Amino acid sequence: MNEITRRDEVSLSGAALRGAPWKAAVIGGGAVSAASFGMGLITGGGDLVWALGLGISLFALIAAIGSIAKPEEGDRVTRQARLWALRHPWKFALVPAGITAVLDYPVQLVLDGEGVIGSAFQAGWHGALVYMIAAILALTMQGRARSAR
Repeated sequence: MNEITRRDEVSLSGAALRGAPWKAAVIGGGAVSAASFGMGLITGGGDLVWALGLGISLFALIAAIGSIAKPEEGDRVTRQARLWALRHPWKFALVPAGITAVLDYPVQLVLDGEGVIGSAFQAGWHGALVYMIAAILALTMQGRARSAR
């Protein structure tokens, strides 16, 4: 009986994110968001909602990949959670995707004016993209889990 529940999987993903490079994620997401909006203003098509959505997505990706990039660092629980995340990249990527969708929903709802359903669809779409990218990147990093043992 080695199966774990969905709740345990979310807890493990959260524990793996405990040592994420949050400052780098905020700076990276903010810089890309500002650059995207600035370039849009220069070219005449500045879209604040698009820029913020891009920044939020990059924020979650930097945090997710940065947290599992060095599985041998941190306390024992964090190391074990990171190794689990590297062994189960598709399950681990659900939390960064959820973070993206939750943070992006108010941006879509307030600034884009698409309504409750349209905003939920857009935020969910952004979360799905982060899910795919984070899982594929974590999948390519699985060798780190073998070398950290």
